[in-house]
Amino acid sequence: MTQPPKSSAAPPAGAGAPTLPAVPPQPLPHQRAGAGVPAASPPPQPRRTAFAEGVDRLRAAATTEPGRLRIIGALLALLVVAFGAVTAWQTTDRAAAADDVLGRSQPLSSDAADIYRSLADANTAASSGFLAGGQETETSRDRYERGIRTAAEKLVRAAANSDADSPSAATIAELNRLLPEYKGLIERARTYNRQGFPVGGAYLRYANEKMQKEMLPAAERLYSTENRRLSADYGDAEPYPWAAIALGVLALAALAWAQYRSYQRTNRVLNHGLVAATAAATVALLWLVVGHSVARSNLGDSYDHGVRSLNVLHEARIASLKARGNENLTLVARGAETKKVGDETHDAYDFDFQKNMGALDKGLAEARRLADDKAGEQPVTAAVGNMAEWKKRHASAREQDENGNYQQALDMVIGGKGATVECFDGVDASLADALGHEENEFRQAAGDGRDAMTGLPVGAAVLAVLAAAGVLLGIGRRLSEYR
Repeated sequence: MTQPPKSSAAPPAGAGAPTLPAVPPQPLPHQRAGAGVPAASPPPQPRRTAFAEGVDRLRAAATTEPGRLRIIGALLALLVVAFGAVTAWQTTDRAAAADDVLGRSQPLSSDAADIYRSLADANTAASSGFLAGGQETETSRDRYERGIRTAAEKLVRAAANSDADSPSAATIAELNRLLPEYKGLIERARTYNRQGFPVGGAYLRYANEKMQKEMLPAAERLYSTENRRLSADYGDAEPYPWAAIALGVLALAALAWAQYRSYQRTNRVLNHGLVAATAAATVALLWLVVGHSVARSNLGDSYDHGVRSLNVLHEARIASLKARGNENLTLVARGAETKKVGDETHDAYDFDFQKNMGALDKGLAEARRLADDKAGEQPVTAAVGNMAEWKKRHASAREQDENGNYQQALDMVIGGKGATVECFDGVDASLADALGHEENEFRQAAGDGRDAMTGLPVGAAVLAVLAAAGVLLGIGRRLSEYR
């Protein structure tokens, strides 16, 4: 039997547990690829954009009812705010154009017509005074001075309201240059006429030629330019704001859908916030449609029964002034100016007189057709009667002149009772009354059209903000039920 050792000494060296084999040294991580080249690390993942993360959040939110409600509320609020903004923008533009029609374009167009009429009136008065010889009447002299003064004042006002580089400014500058030249020619004609020199008639004919071929065409260009600007302002004021109307209808449809959706999920008939938003949007849309429809209707009336009538009456009055001037110059020239038409030779001024009277006849017929009430029709009817009598008296005066009775013809043109001047004055006074009536008609209708849009831009913006607040309150009330 083997006995355990009694000694407690350590076992000799080399005895006991076997030793583990030596582990060779391991290469460092950067040396494992060999040849001193570091090992490739895995590429970093690209960072996602904020837009992609936002889309993910929206997609995740859309899977829950609270998330869907937040998205619906944001879209509804954005839609009604866009409706209000577009409505304010479009109605502001149209209200400004309507104000321009009333306060700028039509007055400037009327001023341009007055410039033309005043120049023609001054020319007519100058020829009438010349026929009176050295005994020029105070009436004809005052009428000439008044015409020149009115034309100069209207030119100053037109220049102040036109752009420096516009065609109107160039035309006004041309008229301002020609007006003193014309006045100088008239004064020379008067001086020589008072002294009994025949050259006075030549100066008057030269002044009339400058008026007919340079000044009146320039005034007519100014009138046409201002009329085009008036038409452009009407074109900016009258079109319906379709973009705003479409957004309003879309906003109401979206609000109705949101309330129907809420009813399906909660069985609650009304959401107070959404109802308030719908009411605000409805008021804004109705205000927009009704207000602009009324404005459009009144602006249309102001053009059809105001501007068109004014244009026709201005042209008729100008035709009467030109006819009167040519009638006077027929006696001044005494056959010195002729015009050949076909195989026939006519007195140039009498030929133009007949042409002007034809234009006057046509203009009065059109003015009578456009008159929409008795107050507008009466002065036109009176002008027609005076024009018919004028033609008869002119024919008698021409007969006397062609028979060699110059003094009798002169008396029948510039004399007292029974002369053609009475008929001309009657036509001019009647047309002035008709113009005054139509001017008032225009201002009333255009003013009503402009006033129909008063407050609409600001009101639409305020209602849109209230509608957006109602949407947020209504959706917020629903969200509170999930907390």
